[in-house]
Amino acid sequence: MASREDMAALDRTDPLAAIRDKFELPDGVIYLDGNSLGPLPKGVPARVTEVVERQWRDDLIRSWNIHDWDRLPLSVGDRIAPLIGAGPGEVLVGDSTSVNLFKLMAAGLELRSERRVIVSQSGNFPTDIYLAEGLIRQLGQGHELRLVDGDDVLDAIDEDVALVSLTQVDYRSGYVQDLAAVTRQAHDAGALMLWDLSHSAGAMAVDLGGAGADFAVGCSYKYLNGGPGAPAYLYVPRHLQNQLRQPLSGWHGHAAPFEFETHYRPADGIVRQRCGTPSVIGMSALDAALDVFDGLEMAAVRAKSLALTGHFIDLVEQRCGGHGFTLATPRQPARRGSQVSWQHENGYPIMQACIAEGVIGDFRSPDIMRFGFAPLYLRYVDVWDAVTVIESVMAENRWDRPEFHERAAIT
Repeated sequence: MASREDMAALDRTDPLAAIRDKFELPDGVIYLDGNSLGPLPKGVPARVTEVVERQWRDDLIRSWNIHDWDRLPLSVGDRIAPLIGAGPGEVLVGDSTSVNLFKLMAAGLELRSERRVIVSQSGNFPTDIYLAEGLIRQLGQGHELRLVDGDDVLDAIDEDVALVSLTQVDYRSGYVQDLAAVTRQAHDAGALMLWDLSHSAGAMAVDLGGAGADFAVGCSYKYLNGGPGAPAYLYVPRHLQNQLRQPLSGWHGHAAPFEFETHYRPADGIVRQRCGTPSVIGMSALDAALDVFDGLEMAAVRAKSLALTGHFIDLVEQRCGGHGFTLATPRQPARRGSQVSWQHENGYPIMQACIAEGVIGDFRSPDIMRFGFAPLYLRYVDVWDAVTVIESVMAENRWDRPEFHERAAIT
């Protein structure tokens, strides 16, 4: 069995080790919840201060031109593009993941107007399902949401399908879809493919362009570390951009917004996916947060992610065996995202006890304990030390205190 010294040796040869110094990480905390909210990159406070105390305060409305505020959705999108296999002008930052899902689902269904089926998974993130249900209800054209149980969706994609809408990494288990294979199956059936990258972008290599994906969305506050409520992003390849009519035809998506024309005329390219005024402070914070990815190869990030999660699985099974943990995450590396999930009937109080002792993960109903492994700031010794805390919490039944059984609003 590996030792803490073995983990420390891995840290000494880790090519990503220096990136940890670019984050503000609280003392006494092992942060294993970057799959829900990334920590604060050190460059963000100064950037936000610059935007608030100089640009906004001193230059006022002139900042839209002086500081290119209006181009932030495009310029920040171009910084995300290399992380997801997109090209310049193919990613737009703005709105929320939910709003972007609605826009692209609606546009996709219009492109396949002769078809009436959306394929997704019963275990998909609820927003992705709820938005599809709401869009179907609003359209009132007899569309059907076909929900597949389990991970294999290929057999459900046939000539009736207009749109396949999936999350690349399952938020509960961390199961990774084969993005290229599913996209190919959708295209072979004549359907369009929409990916949600919220639990993959920033922690693993994503190649939307190589796979020929039609659309993608994602949030930026998880592995991209953009901060709570940070603006989301969407992807549309160049060859589809001028074919889409998104339903939220706000003035910032107009071809000439400051002509103030009476009727809507969509802009060319990705800009037509814009809706309202961009969140300048939020986008500026995200822009600064993305500095930590400068010069990084996502293949190296993915390799460390798999190593961290692999060691965590092995150590929990070796040191916490007999305590009722059941692995919910795939062992196969190609099918494992950057998290490890364990099922346990007392998962909620166990997680609260771990959090109280400085190991921060989270819980998903009904019995999933999630531990996220963001490779940019986590060390191999953090894996060892986290398992040490879990082992002691279980061995001494420290999880079985009344305060740890009380459910908080956010789990």
